[in-house]
Amino acid sequence: MSHSVSDKKPTGKRWIIALSTVLVLLLVLGGAGVYLWGQYSERVSLALGWTSNDFEGEGHGEAIVTIREGDIGEDVAKTLEKAGVVKTSQAFYELLLAQETPVDFQIGSYRLKLEMSAKAALAALQDEANKVELTVVLPEGISAMDALSRAAEVTGLPMSDFEAAAKDPAKFGVPADFPSLEGFLFPATYVFEPGDTAETIIQKLVDRMWQALDEHGVPESDALRVLTLASIVQKEAGNTEDMPMISRVFLNRLDIGMHLQSDATVSYGTGNPDNTVWTSDAEREDASNKYNTYANPGLPIGPIGLPGDAAIDAAMHPADGPWIFFTAIDLENGVTAFAADEAGHEANVAKLHEWCAAHESAGGKYCD
Repeated sequence: MSHSVSDKKPTGKRWIIALSTVLVLLLVLGGAGVYLWGQYSERVSLALGWTSNDFEGEGHGEAIVTIREGDIGEDVAKTLEKAGVVKTSQAFYELLLAQETPVDFQIGSYRLKLEMSAKAALAALQDEANKVELTVVLPEGISAMDALSRAAEVTGLPMSDFEAAAKDPAKFGVPADFPSLEGFLFPATYVFEPGDTAETIIQKLVDRMWQALDEHGVPESDALRVLTLASIVQKEAGNTEDMPMISRVFLNRLDIGMHLQSDATVSYGTGNPDNTVWTSDAEREDASNKYNTYANPGLPIGPIGLPGDAAIDAAMHPADGPWIFFTAIDLENGVTAFAADEAGHEANVAKLHEWCAAHESAGGKYCD
């Protein structure tokens, strides 16, 4: 009875003979042999069964892969290898070719694992339970680039695509007086499609901001002023209830020619958009920072983050009041105190220092 052994790993004497043959050839060929081994060692190892181009088992961890419209089996195989799901695209593609019935991949994103066998990866892609929606949550106050980074992470699109697209805000309909996309991407929860690109995602976020501006009655000619003020209010407010009063503080300062003195604007201009409270004397004195509202009069040159509905409404409808000062007095719970004069403000600042002293002694980090 005859049988084939061409698909079995060489064992025993056959393995030793094969290895010896390769070594002899390398010695005979000298430098050329070393070069050839460097170029073809992996193929030789695979052919002789010393190594495998496939992982074993069900994998570990998590990886999100997206199958896009027009993808064929070879495209899917490359996507899986790039994501670290399969060891080689070749192993997965060969498995596809070996199927009795052609595999029909469904467009969408799938939650798979790292280092899966090709067989396990194929089974996972055919299981609807692994399909996930491309849901991106963009909170109020986040910076535009952080928002795009979240979109890139969820969709699997390269961040470089978003960075390149963001260089030309005008092509998405952002008014020419805006220095960047900052402030013109509406913070909300979005569900994107597998066919979306960096450009289509940015366009959706910009279109949603136009919708919000229309709903709040903001004319296009006033978009820069409103969104810049709203973005500062968004950053400075501890809660939505304080926003109309904080908006009034800044407008009162503008009315009397007083600098806005917002630490959040200074921080944004120094490349630290997450810091809203603590800045240094040197940073506050740097007039070259066009977002520095300590050293420069009026509003900064543009928004410092993405304002939501409440902040836009506060910019359009500030509270009535005489306040020209406000300060947080409880950073953990977002409590803010307002004052109409220096004496009242100094008393509130003292409360903040008292709160920080107690907070730090208890091991808190809000005042760092």
